[in-house]
Amino acid sequence: MINNGLTSFKGRRVLLLQGPIGSFFSRLSCDLKHAGVEAVFKINFNGGDFVFYPRGSIQYRGQPKDWPAFFKKFVLEHNVDLIFLFGDCRPAHKIAHAIALELAIEVGVFEEGYIRPNYITLERYGVNGYSQLPKLPEFYKLYAAGRFPKADPVGNTYWHMVRQTMLYYLAASITKPFFGKYKHHRPLSLLEAWPWVKGVWRKQFYRVKERGVQERLTGDLFKKYFFVPLQVHNDSQILSHSQFDTVGEFIEKTVNSFAKHAPSDTYLVIKHHPMDRGYYDYTQLIKNLVGEGELKSRVFYIHDQHLPSLLNAASGVVVVNSTVGLSAVQRHLPVFVEGDSIYKISEITYIGEIDDFWRIAHAFKPNKEIVAGFLKYLIQTTQLNGSFYRGDVNYVNERLPK
Repeated sequence: MINNGLTSFKGRRVLLLQGPIGSFFSRLSCDLKHAGVEAVFKINFNGGDFVFYPRGSIQYRGQPKDWPAFFKKFVLEHNVDLIFLFGDCRPAHKIAHAIALELAIEVGVFEEGYIRPNYITLERYGVNGYSQLPKLPEFYKLYAAGRFPKADPVGNTYWHMVRQTMLYYLAASITKPFFGKYKHHRPLSLLEAWPWVKGVWRKQFYRVKERGVQERLTGDLFKKYFFVPLQVHNDSQILSHSQFDTVGEFIEKTVNSFAKHAPSDTYLVIKHHPMDRGYYDYTQLIKNLVGEGELKSRVFYIHDQHLPSLLNAASGVVVVNSTVGLSAVQRHLPVFVEGDSIYKISEITYIGEIDDFWRIAHAFKPNKEIVAGFLKYLIQTTQLNGSFYRGDVNYVNERLPK
């Protein structure tokens, strides 16, 4: 979407809707103004939005049912010709996106990086299941030659994210009476601190309980297990871009298929998402699925082991549509994708049925030329080097030759 940095948008009239938690949209606004845009507008929906973008912003306090008319009137009255938003599955954003298309207004969607940890995502029109990236494997052969773009490391951003998240939820909770009609896509309450407290406790608990598990997986069970990384329970990737209503449904289908169709000398390793640790625990579900037979010794449910090491030791990966699947693709592992995904492409991932995947994964070899071309094209056209939560973002992508 960006060809020559933010100067690509010189003279445009830009509207910012909800951004990622934190100060990124405030910083983006300053950068856009320095790049020569004609005007930047910002609409806030709650106190968390406001605390990170107070100056010159518009506060939407109306009913959700009145949002379409308000939004359409606003963009027409202010001659908006470009909209930026974070997360295209949020209710207010889905409505805004549809109206923008009707009015031929360009939409840019930010999201966490497809390639992590040193990138964020910006795509025209939509991300993830709504992405417009080509699906033909032959297309990516054009980009396979040459070197990969270089990325400056962003460093550890976790605690920056935690601090900004706590401030966001605190501000949203305190100002709830002022934005009383707003409905967030996730709970906006000080009670949200409790799952984080539980998560810290569970992290320490599992560190003790699962001691030695990683050594066994990367040692005795090296290349003998299929790896299943879970996603957070309210991930829009699950809710909007898969056939599953819950993560539990995905676990149930995967375990049942493995039990019936996987070779008897293989293992299944299910890893909990670290950001979901305080919200959900699938221990009992998995116990019920595996029972007391020999399957019990072949299925692992783990939490905080080193992800790259687990991927390097896996024989194959099964995901709904997690970006961990893309990390597995980068390692040329056989990957089965249940939902919709940007990398669910023939010759990159296995296209077929999960019941067959367990038996033939060892024979499936991703096409290295197509994988290389896909990753280079993906970085060139959708990834920006930087972080939402700290430091600067490099808005000028290195151009790659065809």
